Amino acid sequence: MILTVTPNPSLDRTYEVPSLDRGEVIRATGERMDPGGKGVNVSRAVAAAGQRTVAVLPLGGAPGALVAVLLDAQGIEVAPVPISGATRSNIALAEADGVLTKINAPGPELSAAEQELLLETVRRQSAEADWIACCGSLPRGLAPSWYADIVARTHAAGARIALDTSGPALLAALRERPDVVKPNAEELAEAVGRPLATIGDAVKAAEELRELGAGAVLASLGADGQLLVNGSGTWFGSARVDTVRSNVGAGDSSLAGFLIAGGSGPEALASAVAHGAAAVQLPGSVMPTPADLDLSAVTVTSEVPVDRVLREPVS
Repeated sequence: MILTVTPNPSLDRTYEVPSLDRGEVIRATGERMDPGGKGVNVSRAVAAAGQRTVAVLPLGGAPGALVAVLLDAQGIEVAPVPISGATRSNIALAEADGVLTKINAPGPELSAAEQELLLETVRRQSAEADWIACCGSLPRGLAPSWYADIVARTHAAGARIALDTSGPALLAALRERPDVVKPNAEELAEAVGRPLATIGDAVKAAEELRELGAGAVLASLGADGQLLVNGSGTWFGSARVDTVRSNVGAGDSSLAGFLIAGGSGPEALASAVAHGAAAVQLPGSVMPTPADLDLSAVTVTSEVPVDRVLREPVS
């Protein structure tokens, strides 16, 4: 079982539009409504793969109630933490050429009692978990050290934890030595405080995160592929993608694929790449099923192309 923790979940509305023109009336060609948040998306991808997952998340108001209904409909067990504020609602505009514009609401502020209840719910639900995936931004009220506390408690209970967050929350958590961290290129550059121009730059940055405490670094480099850096070596994975429809949740799908495949080594990286490649070819934040995966399109190698210039360098 994979337990996910999403401190700041959302109700996500995605509209497909021909193009985005400011000041004009835009008629959508398609629309979706999904439960959102990085950890929620990981649970959705795990459930789509036919495996058990439990989602821990604070929920409040009508949007929170709808998130719980949508998750239940997808076969996801929900461990809700009731809060007085309303769960945030986000909007994504997906253009026909693959460009995505997102509007993310800040979300509610959690009281001290709600924060403690969230920690206690994670503790209760973690007994049966093979992995705990803590993902996303922190809502108002939670200090950057909150994820570090979760990592420490998880290890004290003998469980493994994967962390997908950024900024001060990521840096604070590294001292507690999370088993896996999953930054994207921008988050990786932010963590080391310098730009990334090549895949070799990304490898060096991932190695620095390991020196700061990460057991393994699974780095998403967008269209350039993914890196896995751990104590056994470094691998680079990429996949052929025919058409990009939406990259919403693609990184979360990758993390789910990595954990589903054991969370370690090149086979898990191949699963991560296959899940991410499948996700970007689906509309909105639809998570891929096994039928959507194409492992034959995936290449994983230990001969990392360190001199290759990133198609989207991070400044």
